[in-house]
Amino acid sequence: MQLDGWFLYFILFWVVFLIASFAIGGFFMFRKFLKRFPKEDGKSDMDWEEYYVNETIHLWNEKEKNMLNELVTPVPELFRDVAKYKIAGKIGELALKEKATAISQDLVIRGYILATPKRDHKFLRKKLDEMQIDVAPFEHLF
Repeated sequence: MQLDGWFLYFILFWVVFLIASFAIGGFFMFRKFLKRFPKEDGKSDMDWEEYYVNETIHLWNEKEKNMLNELVTPVPELFRDVAKYKIAGKIGELALKEKATAISQDLVIRGYILATPKRDHKFLRKKLDEMQIDVAPFEHLF
């Protein structure tokens, strides 16, 4: 049987598509593995996130929870829960370092800025403008 014409191109396209899909999936699986891998202190990044969230869960008020939910709306829905958990972990870390008695709007914004990559800060600025929150006190973090 000879492969020629459209069938040859279909098979070649399918092979390239499968290899690309496996490579992309493997990349994200490897990143997840690295986050789960223990560091020098014996805990992974994800373990620390979980620790900070669990230690500060009682400090969250409904207003701050709603604010965090509102701030993560630009994140695609598929990744929103993961992003929210990561940001909540950073906010919890800040709250524990500062010995806060409650999570405040200031902590939410600072934690969000520190937990997200620089490329996402323009979306945060836009969202804070929509919410009529002044970003001037946080300029040094951007």
